[in-house]
Amino acid sequence: MNQHPKLSIETATQLAVFLANRPGALARVCEALANAEINIYALATSDTVDHSVVRMVVSDPTKALMLLGEAGVLALETEVLMIETASEPGVLTKIAERLAEAEINIEYAYLAGGRGAYRRDNLRRVRL
Repeated sequence: MNQHPKLSIETATQLAVFLANRPGALARVCEALANAEINIYALATSDTVDHSVVRMVVSDPTKALMLLGEAGVLALETEVLMIETASEPGVLTKIAERLAEAEINIEYAYLAGGRGAYRRDNLRRVRL
């Protein structure tokens, strides 16, 4: 493991989008963003019984907020750190240590990249 991994750090605006926890809700939001030529750089979801919170970093958060608001979708914004580095064992340890040394608490984190993990309600129905 590289003891000093190269890190690219920048601040970004994250949107927290509140959706019904129903099939198609996320698809409709993603379609609206795609139609407006807004790219999704990172995405994480958390769920409750009746709704889900979708955290996302997009290419144009101001435009996305306006678009979602016009569609009646509640979305809130907050600043987050976007950290880019090599994908190798121990890198997350180094990032967490550096933030801790700077007395920065990690309230939550999610990763972005070409791969994703999707929890679903019925595995047998999935055909992509």
